[in-house]
Amino acid sequence: MELNNEKKVSEAIEYRRSIRVFKNENLDNNKVKECIRLASLAPTSSNMQLWEFYHIVSPEVLSQIATASFYQNAAKTADQMVVVVARKDLWKKRVESNILFLKNQYGNKPEVEYSKREKASLHYYQKIVPKLYFDFIGILGALKFIRYQITGLFKPTYRQSRRSDMRIVAQKSAALAAQNFMISMAAIGYDTCPMEGFDSLRVKKILGLSSGSEINMIVACGIREENGIYGERFRIPMDEIYFKI
Repeated sequence: MELNNEKKVSEAIEYRRSIRVFKNENLDNNKVKECIRLASLAPTSSNMQLWEFYHIVSPEVLSQIATASFYQNAAKTADQMVVVVARKDLWKKRVESNILFLKNQYGNKPEVEYSKREKASLHYYQKIVPKLYFDFIGILGALKFIRYQITGLFKPTYRQSRRSDMRIVAQKSAALAAQNFMISMAAIGYDTCPMEGFDSLRVKKILGLSSGSEINMIVACGIREENGIYGERFRIPMDEIYFKI
């Protein structure tokens, strides 16, 4: 099920539609799990990987989530679901994981033996990333935002430093992973429907998610029914959205 060339990627993208009604057919759990693995290969800001994926196969939990998703057709006919969760609150743990990975790559040698590039990479995770993510009830983020706006008057600078900005960063990365997942599913003939219409608090309780978790989207999964696509695909004309500079 690997996407080996551009043609196969294009075919998967063209094939993918938001399916509203699924057949009463079972998906292969392992194939869906492999698509989730491919989702985790999506690009992510600073390689922080602030995401989690909940693969729902239990009929009882599927029914509960369908109810929390206002019983929309895609939810109530789905054979499985994947809940994509943004975990900005795990930034410290992810920083530690990246530092450990880099040190292993460098051969676990003494820091005095690090090359300039190796020192810069470690410095990024030891100093710069924590400076961006650390905050205290939004106060530090606001102060950093003001500081960077002033700095930006004199030179290019990174301006998105508030707590809300970092939430957006985590959500963008999670959305990229969700797209990877849906295209991977399409590549093997499985169908999906990304859903944003749900009671997030109820879904979090159903899955036992922590307060710091934020649901990015719920992806209903199955095999498309003939009436599963509600209409022709509509997209704004290219001349309204494409600008060559």
